[in-house]
Amino acid sequence: MAHKIRRVEYFNATVKDEPGQGYKVLSQLAEMGFNLLAFTAVPVGLLQTQLTIFPDAPGKLAQAARTAGLPLTGPFPAFLVQGDDELGAFAGIHAKLYRENVNAYASSGVTDGHGSYGYVLYVRPEEYDRAARALGV
Repeated sequence: MAHKIRRVEYFNATVKDEPGQGYKVLSQLAEMGFNLLAFTAVPVGLLQTQLTIFPDAPGKLAQAARTAGLPLTGPFPAFLVQGDDELGAFAGIHAKLYRENVNAYASSGVTDGHGSYGYVLYVRPEEYDRAARALGV
């Protein structure tokens, strides 16, 4: 199973659940020169959306967001897995965590349609180092 796992950090921003909010944040980040590794948006209640931003340079993002007035919480730890799309790829990763009794409390993955995938894996901060050892990072 060919894959690469790395430690990453993410930030959250809660915005109004209305058209254009994701665009505003994403375009502001692009204008500030930030490359994103991953991005998700999920509803929080009826009137808000939580944006989860995985920047390539988390330390720089925290400072730039403060300067720009972009309200972010974080950074929080996670893992980014990228690899060859094959049957059981996600199961193999979770098996390593299971063997070490680490709970993956959230995850999100997608294939590119050309044989590769990306997968974001969240574990509790108190289990992060143990998860990293289990995953070999």
